[in-house]
Amino acid sequence: MQSSRNPFKSAIRGGRPLVGVWSMSNSTNAVEALAHSGYDWLLLDGEHSPQELADVMNHLRALAASTTMPIVRIATNDPILFKRYLDAGVTTVMVPYVQSAAEARAAVQAMYYPPAGQRGVAVMHRASRFGRVPDYLRTANDGICLIVQLETQAAIAQLEDIAAEGVDALFIGPGDLSATMGYLGQPDHPKVQEVIADAFQRARRAKIPMGILAANPAAAERYIAMGFAFVSVANDLAMLVHTADACAARYRELAAAASR
Repeated sequence: MQSSRNPFKSAIRGGRPLVGVWSMSNSTNAVEALAHSGYDWLLLDGEHSPQELADVMNHLRALAASTTMPIVRIATNDPILFKRYLDAGVTTVMVPYVQSAAEARAAVQAMYYPPAGQRGVAVMHRASRFGRVPDYLRTANDGICLIVQLETQAAIAQLEDIAAEGVDALFIGPGDLSATMGYLGQPDHPKVQEVIADAFQRARRAKIPMGILAANPAAAERYIAMGFAFVSVANDLAMLVHTADACAARYRELAAAASR
């Protein structure tokens, strides 16, 4: 629920990289299980997985009993989506594919109540405990955190201008970045890594926290060592698939040997 401060916003300025997990399974049981694994944060992906608003609300309820901080990535930079997800109790929002200062400004406007922004006003919703928080409209702006994704060279070129629009954090998407650079499926390509390292240093000079998604354990270790404020080190579906594949292969091999 909303409060007068946002734990994630405070934590990303605490100096220690926050370790997170990406959730694409749209399974409340999986989210609840991961919530007690020790990750600092968990992202519910509403862009590249079939998670709709009602799903996200159930996942947030599962996370509420843990110390894992939730982030929700909405599908697109749309003020109606902001309004619906914020009213549902989302407090930290990630917006994909922000390309300019103007698009960052639009996200800020959609995120905050007047006079800081233009978020639509309602009080009978989950975020206000269904109207039971008498000062909700006054305190809500203090309890939210806005992350915008930089996923192309064009966006990264405008990093400082985007950061200056009042967003709380930036997030690099290496997959899309590598694709736009001509290295589709190669987020670890040296040229891509050069752009990422430069963006990280520029964000540090701008004094804005930056996060990133790691494609593999080596990349996760590298980004943590660099000092990124928050790093996605795993994906729930990837963990399931890799473990399931390895398990099946092992026991099929044993079964085949036993039948000889």
